[in-house]
Amino acid sequence: MSMSHALSLLEFSSVAPGVLAVDGMLKNAPVALLRCGSVQPGRYLVLVGGSVASVDEAHTAGRRIALQECALVDDVFLPDPHPALVAAVRGERTRPRGEAVGVFEVGTSPGLLRALDAVLKSVPVGLVELRLADDLGGHALGIVDGRLPDVQEALELVPHRVISVRNPTAPARQLASSLLPRVDETLREVLAAGTRFSSCAPLTPAGAETLTKEG
Repeated sequence: MSMSHALSLLEFSSVAPGVLAVDGMLKNAPVALLRCGSVQPGRYLVLVGGSVASVDEAHTAGRRIALQECALVDDVFLPDPHPALVAAVRGERTRPRGEAVGVFEVGTSPGLLRALDAVLKSVPVGLVELRLADDLGGHALGIVDGRLPDVQEALELVPHRVISVRNPTAPARQLASSLLPRVDETLREVLAAGTRFSSCAPLTPAGAETLTKEG
């Protein structure tokens, strides 16, 4: 992945055409298959990386199959993705250290990558977490942090960059966003571990009430 100079993510409306597209993409270009599989609600994601030329070729092949099968939900080709985005795609996350945190949720995973790449290249914010559809009912989630004015600018930019120019009917709109101007220190620890319910360990801030076993 460290040698990748481009990323491609395609989202299919069902699993069968997605698997067909993976086969076609791998046969057409020498790309790395970074992740693929089913996500809620019955959709399929394919993420590949490699040189710009190879990823472009694979992306074109996958998109062609998706359109032939009438199964394309959304897609994105990033010829020069931001390094923080590449790290997040690999599953890395960071502890939010900025004064403010911005959280936004969009309708497709390609839409999230499109918006985050634009945000990271335009605004000096950090990327805390990126989630592509898993356990989100098909939605995608991004969390950024930094100075309050920068995080505000980032959140204002998302709705304008999330929609695909060549696929404007894709459901890649921003669904919700939140701005946290001064993040609670306990919440910082929670976000550092991730936003999944299963990853949240019990935390008791100083002075907080606790549940104790009676008797």
